Amino acid sequence: MVKRRDPTARQMRLATELRRLREAAGLTSRQAAALLGVAPAQITHIESALAGVSEQRVRRLASHYACEDAEFVDALVAMATDRTQGWWEEYRGLLPTSFLDLSELEHHARFLRHVAILYVPGLLQTEDYSRAVFSARLPELTGDELELRIRHRKERQRFTAPYEALIHEAALRIRVADRTTSRAQMARLLELSEAERITLRVIPFDLDDFPHASSTMTYVGGPLARLDTVVRDALHGTVFIDSAAQLNTYRTGFRKVEAASLDPRQSRDFIHSLAKEL
Repeated sequence: MVKRRDPTARQMRLATELRRLREAAGLTSRQAAALLGVAPAQITHIESALAGVSEQRVRRLASHYACEDAEFVDALVAMATDRTQGWWEEYRGLLPTSFLDLSELEHHARFLRHVAILYVPGLLQTEDYSRAVFSARLPELTGDELELRIRHRKERQRFTAPYEALIHEAALRIRVADRTTSRAQMARLLELSEAERITLRVIPFDLDDFPHASSTMTYVGGPLARLDTVVRDALHGTVFIDSAAQLNTYRTGFRKVEAASLDPRQSRDFIHSLAKEL
């Protein structure tokens, strides 16, 4: 058995779900190994994503764990047997692993939702806007690092999943560069707001009693709701959140922000009015 050196977030999620099933069944890793007829270390490697797992073994483990959710088991099998070598693989070793993990999640997403507070979402940014954002990063990026990030972001923008972005007025008003860059970004948002798969909503300053949009988040819809993921950026790096309790919290938070935001037509009018001020 060849051990993986750097499992992806999707591989880690499969491993986590198999561990959760085992723990819910009240079995130790040693007991699970005995049921499969393998060494305990193999279960440990599978549950830490250091080793792959076949369709047969996923189904056998699910049976031993008394998991009767056939749709969920099928989704785990799809994750276990996927051999996709996506476009993001060309950046492996060149960009932080979290960049590649996010790209892979977006590629497999059933839908995407985003709450943006200080910056226009990366999937909707113009190249000049992205360049300004990445150029402000500390510690500073080298020229090659900067260009890699911009190229990677442009490729991410070819997403096909339905996408809903809730953008705070602050993100629309903050000038990451000059007026020309902001004007072009507004025009890009207006153009994208007409796309069939994209829904844009603005969260205006003029709201009473609205503490919900306190931070940026990306909500990635998995093949099933229980396989959704929330992506958060933190000072120490990108965090992928997948516990049931936290997912429910973020779902509730998104619904509250969505309910308070302007509808798509009002949002287009709002963006157009801001663009005229530049």
